[in-house]
Amino acid sequence: MQKYLMLWFIFVLFSSSDAKSADDRYLFSIEEALDKHSEVVDHSIGLYFAVRPQERITTDFGTFVSNRKTNARLKAPETSCSWAFMSAIKSLQQRAKAEGGNAIINIHSFYKKNEFFSEKVYECHDGRNVSGVALKGSVVNIE
Repeated sequence: MQKYLMLWFIFVLFSSSDAKSADDRYLFSIEEALDKHSEVVDHSIGLYFAVRPQERITTDFGTFVSNRKTNARLKAPETSCSWAFMSAIKSLQQRAKAEGGNAIINIHSFYKKNEFFSEKVYECHDGRNVSGVALKGSVVNIE
């Protein structure tokens, strides 16, 4: 009987909502994150959030996704999310360089394949231990 009682207790403990990881959605300023981590941004690769540039597109290399996570333990969501966002931006810029592009256009949030378009804010999901940002954008050459 004690064995079953112990198993029941363990089941209740791990099935409670407190034992599950959180997944809170936040929207943070793109401009503030880029300013805060300006040393990470490759300024030779243009970034266009949720829009196409005014300049003429000469080559389209395709659309790519960057899904980045970072440790969120004991950090404010804004802090961990800005690092995940910048990691995703850096990954897209590295892809642009590898493809031969000079800009990434129509950058938008793509968390769990749900698209969210904004020129002002990005979407971040923050849990108890991990924060994540997924971005999708098209690598192009513009004149």
